Amino acid sequence: MAEQLVFELGREEPPSFDNFVAGPNVEVVAALRQFVREPADTGLMLWGAPSTGKTHLLRACVTEAQASGRAAAFFESPAMLASPPPAPGAVIAVDAVDAANATEQGLLFTLYNSVVAHGGQLLWGSPLPPARLALRDDLRTRIGHGLVFEVLPLRDGDLPHALRVYAEERGFPLGPDVIDYLLRYRRRDLRSLTRLLAASGDHRAAGQGLAGRRRPDGDLLAGGRWLRPRPRLAAGRSAGEFVADAGDGCAT
Repeated sequence: MAEQLVFELGREEPPSFDNFVAGPNVEVVAALRQFVREPADTGLMLWGAPSTGKTHLLRACVTEAQASGRAAAFFESPAMLASPPPAPGAVIAVDAVDAANATEQGLLFTLYNSVVAHGGQLLWGSPLPPARLALRDDLRTRIGHGLVFEVLPLRDGDLPHALRVYAEERGFPLGPDVIDYLLRYRRRDLRSLTRLLAASGDHRAAGQGLAGRRRPDGDLLAGGRWLRPRPRLAAGRSAGEFVADAGDGCAT
């Protein structure tokens, strides 16, 4: 009897500049590296559409600062802000500043003044540029006073290369048929695709040498995980959508 393999969702790697696929954002990544390594500027704002990598880059800045021995912290939203004052020279990154309510805007304003007074640096993340933020004027002008960069989505032509490199760095090949399959039937944002590949890579030994192989029923194996069509179960779920099969495996 063939052994049944149960696949668990793979853990995401800690965000860093090295595992960020820059695509059209090469200059943004270079500017962020310089911002953290050569602290000449006080503030920097990243804005752009969802799933473009803003949060990844904010976290990467914090990781880079900590690696160099600086105090640094990331807050996923203004609601998560801590009350203790930042350490001297700290790097503070706050995501989703567009969602700050009146109380949180006051905290952000206080944080800005405290970080500047202690020789630190601030990074902000938002889907909107500073001029379009529905924040109080004094806070909005301070956020927009520093460097401002738009993070652009990967072009369709960048995705196959990004997926191939991502898989190869984790030790399993990803053939053109698998890449084409993923781009046809999965969400086309890189975050969703790499999470699927990360889960596949955790069990690549189970599918070694089978990347791109099809079973008789037409399902496709990617890095040890079968991808199969999911029938329509609820409104908004396409019958052609494909998912990773967590309860099926193959013997080699």
